[in-house]
Amino acid sequence: MSQVLELGMLDERKDFILCNSKDKSKGLKCEKDSVAGAVSQRACVYCGARVVLNPITDAFHIVHGPIGCASYTWDIRGSLSSGSEVFRNSFSTDLREQDIVFGGEEKLTAAIEEIMESYNPEVIFIYSTCVVGVIGDDLDAVCRKAEDRYGIRVIPVQAPGFAGNKSSGYKAACSAMLALMDSNLAPIQRSGINILGDFNLAGEMWILKDYLNRVGIEVNAKFTGDSSCQEIMKAPQAELNIVQCAGSMTSLAKRMKHKYNIPFVKISFVGIEDTISSLRKIAELLGDEEIVDNVEKLIQEEKSKVEAKIELYRQRLKGYSAAIYVGGGFKAISLIKQFKDLGINPVMVGTQTGKKEEYDQIRELTDEGTIILDDANPTELEKFMKERGADILVGGVKERPLAYKLGVAFCDHNHERKHPLTGFVGAVNFAKELDSTLNSPVWEIIANESGGE
Repeated sequence: MSQVLELGMLDERKDFILCNSKDKSKGLKCEKDSVAGAVSQRACVYCGARVVLNPITDAFHIVHGPIGCASYTWDIRGSLSSGSEVFRNSFSTDLREQDIVFGGEEKLTAAIEEIMESYNPEVIFIYSTCVVGVIGDDLDAVCRKAEDRYGIRVIPVQAPGFAGNKSSGYKAACSAMLALMDSNLAPIQRSGINILGDFNLAGEMWILKDYLNRVGIEVNAKFTGDSSCQEIMKAPQAELNIVQCAGSMTSLAKRMKHKYNIPFVKISFVGIEDTISSLRKIAELLGDEEIVDNVEKLIQEEKSKVEAKIELYRQRLKGYSAAIYVGGGFKAISLIKQFKDLGINPVMVGTQTGKKEEYDQIRELTDEGTIILDDANPTELEKFMKERGADILVGGVKERPLAYKLGVAFCDHNHERKHPLTGFVGAVNFAKELDSTLNSPVWEIIANESGGE
């Protein structure tokens, strides 16, 4: 850890940074609120809730707060829809100084009334924000009155941005979805599975659903990419929940297990290794021999399509070093495996919301000397990327400028991308993007113009 302190890290952050070694007695501090003043890359509680709920295609979302909160999260996921496009709208009560002084409940009531008159929605989610948490508007009471008046579901999402961190927002969203499920009083008849934690970026939910349909598995409900309110309401009918984004959806899976007796399993369709493992795991848990056989056939069929392409990129990528900074630990684990399969060595791995057991697995998968970080800030990312000589950073939109500032290649593995990175086809797309950016002539030009600095 002395290496870390020499690099000028905040003393309060030292326990959140680890240089991997054989000595496992020193653990990594995680699952804590961000250190004040550290300029965390995490989003707030409200943003965590919004990114989970926003892809529900026919739901309406009212952000009870200043206009900036609604603007910041407008169509934030970039999710694709096969049906309604209502979710791409962003509605706000646009609270001003007078509302802060005298309260914003009347303005919220008027906003609900306006949406009812203009759109006749089935479900409205109402989000609290920082200022609402301070002034104490009673969202629950406003929502109850609206439900009584209009006969629809109006669900409060208690997510004042300062009241925790992004993970707290995930839990608030899960509570809202459980409230929506309670709207369906039909008797439970087990059928199909629910997909939790895929948001249909670049059509990835459709790829995953295609795999499952081809092996004979019915998809009951999707959370939340390309889903609908009715679909969420019938989720208690499923016989199994599969959890793709463990950070945002494990809470929901656990609560559905307790409430509806639906078992769940964490899976990942990031990379070929984890895609194969996940398909086999799902088939095994469903216990249908025909599905098990179909999964093996699908694996052989899809592998035959991509193996030659992956090998071509493997030859062009081996020897590079990578830095990873993503939202959840489960994705980071899959990316480490994917990089190693391509001959790329991860030299820095960080997450915003990783759990202890995930960091333990990251330590097992990475080499000694690999820097592992929880809830990093740009200063830390910059210092460790430069120190460890990373050739590429895989992250989200907030990390892109940092990478380009340092003259380092970048791969977007978050909201903004336009091509799928899920499953077998996603593995090829990922390798192709790594090749196109790492082997671009621009880096040689930059090095020549900067004198190799």
